[in-house]
Amino acid sequence: MTTAFTLDAHSKSFPLAAAACTSDTIAAKGWNLLADDLAYPVVALRSSALAHNLAWMQDFVQRKGIDLAPHGKTTMSPELFAQQLAAGAWGLTFATIFQLAVGVQAGARRAIIANQVVCDADLDSLQHLLQQTPGLRVWFLVDSLAQLALIEDWAVRRKATGRFDVLLEMGVPGQRTGCRTLDEALALAKAISVSPAAQLGGIECYEGGVARCESEHDAREVTALVRRVTDVARECDTRGLFADPEILLTAGGSAVFDLVVPLLRTRGLSRPVRGVLRSGCYITHDHGNYARFLKVLEQREGLDSSLRPALEVWAMVQSVPEPGLALLTCGRRDVSYDLEMPMPVRLARRGTREAVDAPAGWTISALNDQHAYLRFDPAGTVPAVGDRVALGISHPCTTFDKWRWLPLIEDDWSVSGAISTHF
Repeated sequence: MTTAFTLDAHSKSFPLAAAACTSDTIAAKGWNLLADDLAYPVVALRSSALAHNLAWMQDFVQRKGIDLAPHGKTTMSPELFAQQLAAGAWGLTFATIFQLAVGVQAGARRAIIANQVVCDADLDSLQHLLQQTPGLRVWFLVDSLAQLALIEDWAVRRKATGRFDVLLEMGVPGQRTGCRTLDEALALAKAISVSPAAQLGGIECYEGGVARCESEHDAREVTALVRRVTDVARECDTRGLFADPEILLTAGGSAVFDLVVPLLRTRGLSRPVRGVLRSGCYITHDHGNYARFLKVLEQREGLDSSLRPALEVWAMVQSVPEPGLALLTCGRRDVSYDLEMPMPVRLARRGTREAVDAPAGWTISALNDQHAYLRFDPAGTVPAVGDRVALGISHPCTTFDKWRWLPLIEDDWSVSGAISTHF
């Protein structure tokens, strides 16, 4: 369960001269982002967009008749995990045992580790979590007989008597983990079904690697993957290889998650199917990569709108050394750049509390560790030293991991709360 945490001069963007406070009392300071009460750069998590995204995704899965286990690696925030669970998430997803432990502390009692577990220390830790947490159930991925042998060897050496819940992963040739063929998957499923250390709970896949943001291509490639996974599930069911009264089928990144709904709603098996979507970036969305994918999803789904970007990194113009170039007070230490450069989305002139859309021609051309290169047309709107610029991001995961706390910002730019991260 989440508890208030301390904010002080050790927290990036927290003013050095300000008295320390806890996350649940920061609103009492009366701070406002556009009053420059926080030091730049500062990341802003907009409360209204966050609430919208939580409700929108929960409504989506309910309409589709599936469940949601958001991927926690996106935010690694106990406060946001608690909000996702409170909104109706069936469970949470993680990539590592360390991440799982943070989620369990935040209240998760059903979790998927969408990754292979192969290390003795991780298997030890998972066993410890399961033994120490009443009601906790965790499924992790297995994709080879070699991995299964490793788990069984661990169980012999540790004299373990229980069986881990596992999901067989189906992969895509040329991409990352997962069985490549039906025969390979069935051989593994048979071995898991008689293993003293593992039991087969269902089938997993990740479709994001085949997506190109081209609807025809994405639908074709994801549908082919869905059919392969469905074939494996049907064969495993026919042969009685699943251990539980219901079969868990799970998929879903944050780009084309609508296209895996048919898999998650598979019918005609001998026992009920629980379809679980694992999208994570929806909670804050973004201004770049996922925004483009969601525009295509909206067209496929016949929607006028969907998710809203909730995350912005604010910086100050520190220098305009020549026409057409301004330097901002943020860089690689503060903002995503792994998929594409951040993009200017708002401008607040020095001394005002009004933010307007950034000029369409403004771009970020490069980042240093602590500088962003803002390019602009000298004949158009010219930034001045002391102005504030909000940068939209592409891929929220790699902005969150640069911050240990994020202020919650209301639509009037007031600071109303804070969340922590645990990377």
